[in-house]
Amino acid sequence: MKNKTTAAWLAFIGGPLGLHRFYLRGRGDLLGWLLTLPTALGLYGIERVQRNGLEDFWAWLLIPLLGFTIAGCALTAIVYGLTTPEKWNARFNPQQVPDAAPGQTNWLTIGAIALALLVGTTVLMSSIVFSFQRYFELTLKS
Repeated sequence: MKNKTTAAWLAFIGGPLGLHRFYLRGRGDLLGWLLTLPTALGLYGIERVQRNGLEDFWAWLLIPLLGFTIAGCALTAIVYGLTTPEKWNARFNPQQVPDAAPGQTNWLTIGAIALALLVGTTVLMSSIVFSFQRYFELTLKS
């Protein structure tokens, strides 16, 4: 039985590592494994900033990958949390009745939605601002 609340929290907290995909589809899920690539590249970009400073060109390209991955996983958590119990159970628990408990929304689900909306929006806007700021700084220097 795949619980909607658990999937929403896994998408929000461990989404950049693909934890929600592994929970819902198993360890063989290719997209779950591919989610680690932009996450690792973004973390490498942060490491480059710490080592080389903000003027590093590759850090400017790599850091937004992490932000966009986090924002995308927060959006996934919101979609999971807002899915109706009937759709959730039909997709992930087809052996259960349409309104079975794993697909129900509760206060923990609402908490995951609210935090994912807050953090996802903040990270997305910060990534966009960082990207544009670095882009314009680099083009003005040229």
